[in-house]
Amino acid sequence: MNNLNCRHLLSHIPLQSHCRFKTTQTSTEYCLDLIRKYDYENFICTLLLKNTSRSVALAVRGFNVEVAKVPEQVSQSNIGLMRLKFWEEVIDKCYSKDLKQVPQHPVAIELFKAITKANLSKRYLKNLVSARQSIINTQSIKTLEDIEKYADQTVSSIYYLILEGCGIRNMDADHAASHLGKAQGIVQQLRSIPHSKELNFIPIPQDVLIKYQVSQEAVLRGHNSQNLSDCVFEIASRAHQHLQKTRSLGDKVPKDGKIAFLPAVPVSIYLSRLQQVDYNVLDSRLVHRSWKLLPTVYWYMLKNTY
Repeated sequence: MNNLNCRHLLSHIPLQSHCRFKTTQTSTEYCLDLIRKYDYENFICTLLLKNTSRSVALAVRGFNVEVAKVPEQVSQSNIGLMRLKFWEEVIDKCYSKDLKQVPQHPVAIELFKAITKANLSKRYLKNLVSARQSIINTQSIKTLEDIEKYADQTVSSIYYLILEGCGIRNMDADHAASHLGKAQGIVQQLRSIPHSKELNFIPIPQDVLIKYQVSQEAVLRGHNSQNLSDCVFEIASRAHQHLQKTRSLGDKVPKDGKIAFLPAVPVSIYLSRLQQVDYNVLDSRLVHRSWKLLPTVYWYMLKNTY
């Protein structure tokens, strides 16, 4: 399971003394390990990027892991907000163009390098923090549109930044990135449903639960039913719509930017597997990583499509 699928897409204590990593490890290696541990599917896709685009993607995804973990690791909202404030200040310091002002945290160092190399848009990085600030202590989602909005702020923002790392600043590419981000963000919520109790969070929107007469208690208890599968089908259908839209825009995405959309492949694989188990999101087979992941991602990379 992709660990970032827990709760809100998925911290280090915001103090330099708590930044623990191997003394022989570079900041790049630290980000690689971080993404491998918490965001494996995106890790695989990121490895296939080259040069500046790869280093930018590692920095951005490493930063995303750090801020995304915060809501999962705090029991008090004030502590979570304090940690997120730290990362918000890191962004500002990374744009100072003075490495001495940047906290000596490996993710902060890599982010500084990425911003310097690719002139990344600050507002997208800020989105990754502000979106997490908005969901501290949130225990449920009201509507499917709320999930889409959150996914656009977080997941889509990552793709905008990676595209900039690829040297792509293009309206069609951004349009495709917006839909892919929504598709992936919705799938992440689906994948977190079996962990609702431990997360104390209901990933299924309230309006969908009401529509199919599924109680929050049933979700927390992991009680499988046809009504729950109906909920999952409706949510998965929305993710599929966004995935199809981003793929339909493939011909308009600049050639050098298509590789940034490789995570569409694991999103597609998961939705297909979910269909195969009749949308029983609690089926244990979904927990195991598909053997198709690596060869399929590599094949799409060779074809320069997604």
